[in-house]
Amino acid sequence: MRVLIVKTSSLGDVIHTLPALTDAARALPGIRFDWVVEEAFAEIPRWHPAVDQVIPVAVRRWRKHPLQARRSGEWQAFRQAIGLHRYDAVIDAQGLFKSAWLARHAHGPLHGLDRRSAREPLASLFYRHRHTVPWGRHAVLRVRELFAQALGYALPADATASLGDHTPTHDPYGLDRSRVLAGAGQATKDGDSPYVVFLHGTTWDTKHWPEAYWRQLAERTCAAGWQVRLPWGNAAEHERAERIAAGLPGVQVLPRLPLAGVAAEIAGARACVAVDTGLGHLAAALAVPTVSLYGPTNPGFTGAWGFGQRHLAADFPCAPCLKKQCSYVPTAEDKARPDFAHTQPPCFTQLPPDYVWQELARLLERPDAVAGAAEHNRLRPEAPAPAASLPPAEAH
Repeated sequence: MRVLIVKTSSLGDVIHTLPALTDAARALPGIRFDWVVEEAFAEIPRWHPAVDQVIPVAVRRWRKHPLQARRSGEWQAFRQAIGLHRYDAVIDAQGLFKSAWLARHAHGPLHGLDRRSAREPLASLFYRHRHTVPWGRHAVLRVRELFAQALGYALPADATASLGDHTPTHDPYGLDRSRVLAGAGQATKDGDSPYVVFLHGTTWDTKHWPEAYWRQLAERTCAAGWQVRLPWGNAAEHERAERIAAGLPGVQVLPRLPLAGVAAEIAGARACVAVDTGLGHLAAALAVPTVSLYGPTNPGFTGAWGFGQRHLAADFPCAPCLKKQCSYVPTAEDKARPDFAHTQPPCFTQLPPDYVWQELARLLERPDAVAGAAEHNRLRPEAPAPAASLPPAEAH
């Protein structure tokens, strides 16, 4: 059976799709997948053993220069690649108008979410087969349900059970670790000192944990004898990383790395601390214990999903607001606090560095978490055991 997946972006959304492939590979032996994905994330599907061909697209770039996309031949090359095979099923796992429009160029029965389930209801008009997947549950589970309905197998019995800190009996993400490390620009050596990765970069202004907090957490982590590594992806992130690391010999600002290089650094870490960012989801997929920090977003729906994932969510009057710009109106009591002006967005005042350090220390001090993560990474998706699902979000 040959299936085409259309899930183009973002990084976290692409990673959320991987457990559905693992489910399908276990339920339908011999199934193979091709995957349409944004060029920036094309490495990720290749890390899953059930994926044969990756068909990159550049919708974000093509939107800016549509005529150039046609003149360069990129669009024609995409049409040729997606039309090369007749598929037993084509699954639009994104539920957007753009993804449905891409999927319609493939040959095969097109599956997607119905109008009540899709993020953009108009997308459902493109599908021959429309499936109902209720809202109000984690994104990983929603994609797994869509695949189970589209391909005609039963969702694993424990798919809605909590994974939390329990070592999984098989790897729900199914990544081939050797493939992850093979594409890395630099890989962590086994003899390196144990280290923690701080995933401080994110796209929304409201998702940024205050820089002063990162600095204090770095000081606490180094004082406890741990090394800290700081990846970055653009000039602003590089400057922030340099400020966090300034004067701290235990903190290393990494060189600019490709996605595979960052993945290798994460895979070698004892633990991570992350804001709500795609790299935090990558840490979860690599079974690296991680403390993830949430202010404006809801970890119950899109939190890092997997073994050893700890969610710290701000219990603030307007959180989670799901807004890219903070609209909170401070009270007189807020303004009187000396640190208030330097802690934006204000919902993160409820996740101070000392509190985050306590949660990180629990992960670092637990040998079962470290051993469990290592065992998780050795397991392969064909292991004869059911899949696990969403860990509970820990709101504080």
